[in-house]
Amino acid sequence: MSSMLCSKRPLMMNIYCFGRNLTTASCSLSPVQLPAQKEAHLWYVLPDEVKCPNLLNRCFEILSPCEKENVLRMRGEELKKSALLARALVRTTLARYQTNCQIDPKSLKFRKNNYGKPEVDWQYADDWNLPPLHFNISHTSSLIACGVTVGSPIGIDVEEKQRRLKNDILAFARRYYSPHEVEMLAHIEDPELRRHEFIKLWTLKEAYVKALGRGFSASPFNTFTIRLRDHMKEGIHVLPHVISKENEISAEPSGDLENLSSNWHFVLLELLGSHYAAVCIEKDSTNEDKGSIPVNMTIRKTIPFVEDECISGTDTVAVIGGLSKLLV
Repeated sequence: MSSMLCSKRPLMMNIYCFGRNLTTASCSLSPVQLPAQKEAHLWYVLPDEVKCPNLLNRCFEILSPCEKENVLRMRGEELKKSALLARALVRTTLARYQTNCQIDPKSLKFRKNNYGKPEVDWQYADDWNLPPLHFNISHTSSLIACGVTVGSPIGIDVEEKQRRLKNDILAFARRYYSPHEVEMLAHIEDPELRRHEFIKLWTLKEAYVKALGRGFSASPFNTFTIRLRDHMKEGIHVLPHVISKENEISAEPSGDLENLSSNWHFVLLELLGSHYAAVCIEKDSTNEDKGSIPVNMTIRKTIPFVEDECISGTDTVAVIGGLSKLLV
């Protein structure tokens, strides 16, 4: 490890002495087939599992100069690590989907739309047949996730199931949620169940706003309602105020807001028994279905440059809301 390089990065401490010794981290990324129509891929990394300084070095090296400065500007080692892994996850994930993984994750360029949502900015020759990849990222202190689709905007959000609110849940909901959503929560008498349903709604609403790509200021949470449509199973209806896997989920804009739309698919997942993850992707505009076709999803756990694991068919992931089929 270069002591000279370490001396130039005093804020990063020992774990972030970004040297050139990369012996423990492979430089290869396994190529992955592109998502099909009505399919989303969700990748996640657990920061606590990424401890090797050499691997963190490798992740840092693939960032752009601006991204590196943003990481170094963070206060506290955990925030620095989270910011580093978030950007590395985006780059290593997107690089897998190109032509036999010929694109170096370090070479990827990004731009932001008018509302600040990042997009891939391809910098390659016109004769390259590059797919219209869309991505979105979300993270908590314990899990970082990246969602990917082809040809369809995507928004994702992840939240810890044990997330606590300092304020009264209903009071908080009245400030940010629609009247219908507040009524849903008010019907739940058990405080713990109410808290979980509040977090589920928040996760879905966050994913919707991010999928729209217009930012919270252009689409506040109280300007649309997350609607549940339950499906009968053996003659029994799901309670209308509890989000479950029997619910089809939709967003219903309030009034005539031009910047909102109901043309979206929603999936709500439980990851590792500890996190909720919401995925929102745009419906196929050429298809007149009413949202009854399940969204195909593949879930992968990764440690960039080290290992990947498809967990779609395991008990560590479950669909708890929306119509979805997990692909193995």
